[in-house]
Amino acid sequence: MANTQQAGGRAKYDPENQNLKKEYEKALKKYQGLLTKQEQLLRVALYLLLNLSEDTRTELKMRNKNIVHLLVKTLDRDNEELLVLVVSFLKKLSIFLENKNDMAETDTVEKLAKLVPCEHEDLLNVTLRLLLNLSFDTGLRSKMVQVGLLPKLTTMLGDETQRHLAMRILYHISMDDRFKSMFAYTDCIPQVMKMLFDCGEERMDPELISFCINLAANKRNAQLICEGNGLKMLMKRALKLKDPLMMKVIRNVSQHDGPSKNLFIDYVGDLAAQIGQNEEEEFVIECLGTLANLTIPDLDWELVLKEYNLVPFLKDHLKPGCAEDDLVLEVVIMIGTVSMDDSCAAMLAKSGIIPALIELLNAQQEDDEFVCQIVYVFYQMVFHQATREVIIKETQAPAYLIDLMHDKNAEIRKVCDNTLDIIAEYDEEWGRKIQNEKFRWHNSQWLEMVENRQMDEAEPFMYSDEGEPFLQGGDILERPDLFYSADGIITADSAISPEFFTDFQNGDFIGPQGFPSSAVSDGFGQVAGGPLRPATAYGFRPDEQYYYSYSASR
Repeated sequence: MANTQQAGGRAKYDPENQNLKKEYEKALKKYQGLLTKQEQLLRVALYLLLNLSEDTRTELKMRNKNIVHLLVKTLDRDNEELLVLVVSFLKKLSIFLENKNDMAETDTVEKLAKLVPCEHEDLLNVTLRLLLNLSFDTGLRSKMVQVGLLPKLTTMLGDETQRHLAMRILYHISMDDRFKSMFAYTDCIPQVMKMLFDCGEERMDPELISFCINLAANKRNAQLICEGNGLKMLMKRALKLKDPLMMKVIRNVSQHDGPSKNLFIDYVGDLAAQIGQNEEEEFVIECLGTLANLTIPDLDWELVLKEYNLVPFLKDHLKPGCAEDDLVLEVVIMIGTVSMDDSCAAMLAKSGIIPALIELLNAQQEDDEFVCQIVYVFYQMVFHQATREVIIKETQAPAYLIDLMHDKNAEIRKVCDNTLDIIAEYDEEWGRKIQNEKFRWHNSQWLEMVENRQMDEAEPFMYSDEGEPFLQGGDILERPDLFYSADGIITADSAISPEFFTDFQNGDFIGPQGFPSSAVSDGFGQVAGGPLRPATAYGFRPDEQYYYSYSASR
């Protein structure tokens, strides 16, 4: 051990090593001096180019000379003053699509992520501005999340000087459903809620409230928003200030099933009280939308409708043109929600809401959202005995549903089919009509082909190879040689042997359904005499012969 220390001491004071060290330090100092001069030169040159780029034609020439790639390479340097200039230049270029695409190809976001956060205030500010410009692109937003910018930007919400820029970038990221859930794993939501409550009665920044609206669209985020007195404070502020944007946050929270939805039971009365008053329409829309989301089994909707006299309001706003479409649509959705309650559905049916819905359906038949929601109301009402009779016996709702059964919208078709299945189960007459329509639609392509068949397509089959017509003016029944011959039943000279009649009478040629047994299987590929298929939705078994009389045989 002592020998090793002595050898190390000799190497340390070895004149040769000392000379090498001095040469290295001298070369390093020289290199740093050259690097400083080079960066000064780069800075001057880039300043000149930046000023020249004020002319868009000159900027286009620079773009053609690959200026973006050169600037992105310069981001690897450590000189903060030079980096401020480079990032500023990139920010100016980023407003054009072609330059933005070049930045996406050169890993610009990855290099910018290394500059966030940094101690140089100007560099941090201009970097965030460049990231904001790039965040309008979906692919670059995704890359920002991949390189870990989300938690970095979240921590910057506490920095008052950079808060607005950071929040705008986070708002853009929150627009993608893929990334909404990731905010739950940061301290973003507690910070945002604190900002909301610190605003008091002052007007909130649009970026802040818009960011909250996006966050509330995720279930886990909504649960975090409701933690503690979060929902209570939001509701208090929204009702006091009549703020439609704050109420939109609450509405987004209310759409999620789970414990957060049950918290709204305490505020049903407050929300219902806002409807029917002379409130701003946007605010009423959000209140209605929030109530319509509350599909809570324990909620007594009949009591709510009576106490706040909501039925006249709902009925009056079903008239086409009486209000903005957004408000009318929320009224329809609200009716669909309360119709889950048996007594509520009966109350609405007695008030004459069903004819009003049919009239609205006629007026808004081109709007898929209206049609789908109105059909859903019918679907809810046919569940209950009292309203089922009204729907089936006193209105033409089933006829409209039959017309919509084959709508191009898949959701409308789905709700229509479910509703018609219930109607067909409880009413035989409508059941037959629904069955006939389904049968007609099921075979519509074949019928259309038969109806549209042109004679000229069939003409070649009416002539033999010699060009003479097969029938030659005679009846086809007079041509027994064209008959199907099987098992020697009909000979070439059309004579039927006596043995045929003997076998026929003995039952050798008779199958279990009264058809010749030579047909081994029926038209649907099932062996005769095998187990019958279960009845289909069309009301008949596919293995039955089509020319049977269903009314006589069943």
